[in-house]
Order: sequence, then C-alpha cells, then structure tokens
Amino acid sequence: MLTVDYERLDARPGDLILDMGCGAGRHAFETIRRGCRIVALDQDLQELVSVRNTFAAMIEAGELESDVQGQPISADALHLPFPNGTFDKIICSEVLEHIDDDQTALTELVRVLRPGGSIAITVPAWMPEKICWRLSDEYYAPKAVGGHVRIYRKSKLRSKLIQSGLQPTGSDKAHSLHSPYWWLKCAIGPKRDEHRLVKAYHRLLVWDIVKAPKLTRILDRLLNPILGKSLVIYALKPNVEAEIEI
Repeated sequence: MLTVDYERLDARPGDLILDMGCGAGRHAFETIRRGCRIVALDQDLQELVSVRNTFAAMIEAGELESDVQGQPISADALHLPFPNGTFDKIICSEVLEHIDDDQTALTELVRVLRPGGSIAITVPAWMPEKICWRLSDEYYAPKAVGGHVRIYRKSKLRSKLIQSGLQPTGSDKAHSLHSPYWWLKCAIGPKRDEHRLVKAYHRLLVWDIVKAPKLTRILDRLLNPILGKSLVIYALKPNVEAEIEI
C-alpha cells in the first residue's frame, strides 16, 4: 500500500532515495523495483531486520537483482548521518507526527537533499485524525514512545516546509477506505485486533490491496478529498545555482 505517487516525486532509475522512517519498508521496496537506489532509515531495529530479510527474499524469488542497491540504516531523525546534498529524492511517510521537534527534523531532511531534489512528506490528514483522537486517548498516546504528538492542518505543514527552505509543488490525499477502519478500531479499542468487526474490515482492506478491484479504486479516489487518511505534500529544494544563472 503506497501513499506516495512516484510520478509526482519524479523518481528516476539510478536516483538515490532516502526512505525516512521506512517502517516495514513498503516504499523502500517500490523504490528498488523502480530501479532507484535506496537508504531505508528507521530507529526501530526490528523493522530494519524485517526490511533486510524482505530484500533477501525478493532477491531469492527473482523479484530483484542480486546486486540490489538497498541499505537499511538505524539513525536519529534529528541528526541524520549523511553529508549535505546526499539524496536525489526523499520520502518521509507518516513520521513527523511522532517527532516532538518536527522543525529540526525537516531542517535535517532539507540539508541532506540535493539542490533541485524533490521530497514527499505524508502525515495523517486533519479530519480523520481528529476523529481518532476524539474516539480514543490510547490511539495517539502522546506521552508514550512512538505516539502521535500533533495533528497537522495542510496550511500548517506547508508553512513548516516553506520555513525549512522548500517550495511546495502540490498535495494530495490517500487511503480514504482506511479512515473508517481506524475509527472502528478507536471506538472498540486500538489494540483489540481480534474483534470480529475489526478483523472483517481488515480482511476487506487486504483484499482491496491485493486485488485492487476497479470499483473500490474508483470509490477510494472519489472519497480521498474528504476522507483520505493521509495528507501528502510534494516539494522541491530550490536549485540556487540555477536561479543565479537565470
């Protein structure tokens, strides 16, 4: 289940891409499939082990070449261990809502992105997330490690990107069919995955992801502007040299 549109990110074969907060690796795997080089970064070592094992399984299954250029790395989002301008593109999906000092995290992302490079930032969209917070304190648990610490409005996130030196180029919403699932989980209890209604809706989502039937894909696109669970903003790091030449 991808949140980022790779065409809008302008990812090209050979690009070096940072997947910041890669989690289970959904964007990292797609990045490799598209012929790009990937650095999959996360603080959770168990997630990184899973990503590495999946890379190995994909190579064994013949889905990837054995010389795949993908590297899982554990690091702090506030102190990225890369030189300035390292990456051609950056994906930061569902990460900033977990970080207290999100402005410093953005500054670091901009620092390691090359001039002229593009970035895709995704966060939970305001309205679906607000409902989750109202339904369950346990869902966001701001005092717990890994909990959500804020809800972003689109205008606020755009302002933060501009303040960090980026030029927003567009936005979108994704995964409208997932919003009711999370409302259901919050109403019943975020950790009650074995509840029959939660399991039934989860099976529906898995079926939709695997089969991608035309009806649900159309419905998802129609509902995304209102119910989209994720907000995606695309932006560029200005190419100062190019601007001076003009």
